[in-house]
Amino acid sequence: MERETGRVEAFSDGVFAIIITILVLELKVPEETGSDFWHGVREQWPHYAAYVVSFLIIGVMWVNHHTIFSHLKRVDRPLLFLNLLVLMVVSVIPYTTTVLAEHLVEDGGSAHAAAVLYSAVTVAYALAFMAFWWYVTRVGHLFHDHVDRAGARATRMRFGLGAIAYPVTVLLAFISAPLTLAAHFLIAIYYAANQIPIPLVVEEEQLETSSDFRK
Repeated sequence: MERETGRVEAFSDGVFAIIITILVLELKVPEETGSDFWHGVREQWPHYAAYVVSFLIIGVMWVNHHTIFSHLKRVDRPLLFLNLLVLMVVSVIPYTTTVLAEHLVEDGGSAHAAAVLYSAVTVAYALAFMAFWWYVTRVGHLFHDHVDRAGARATRMRFGLGAIAYPVTVLLAFISAPLTLAAHFLIAIYYAANQIPIPLVVEEEQLETSSDFRK
């Protein structure tokens, strides 16, 4: 059974909003007072760094999610469950962010373990989102009529780059937790600056018309 997308979008936006709210609530108030207050603030830099990176990651996830749904005219039962899978993985990020922030600069294996956990969740998200996008483009029956279904299907590999990049951060986690966090920041910046446009039939027709006019 196919349904309109409005309720799914509203539910998903609400989940993303809650996740981001939880993320900021994990920032702790410094225990130091008086002249030691700013020292306490500086000591919590791992929490601030992890917050910024995770906020950017979740923000890019939301933008991609919103972009896809803006091109869908309906949803069906399998897509509802795939959407829930994506949201389930994203909702874990505040937890892994706190774990990584608490152990980011510690010596020993805890920092590496925390970084592995953080990266593993991003790998899970990349796989869940890739499954979501592959289902949407497999037939293209949920797209608006103006979407170029073949063109959208051709973007599968670029959408799936996260399934390659994020596993690399898992390996990096065994070397350095701070470098792992920096790598996630760079990946998020890349995705923020290089959004993958979904091809539209209208755009192609306009280009053909413009080309014929120049001839």
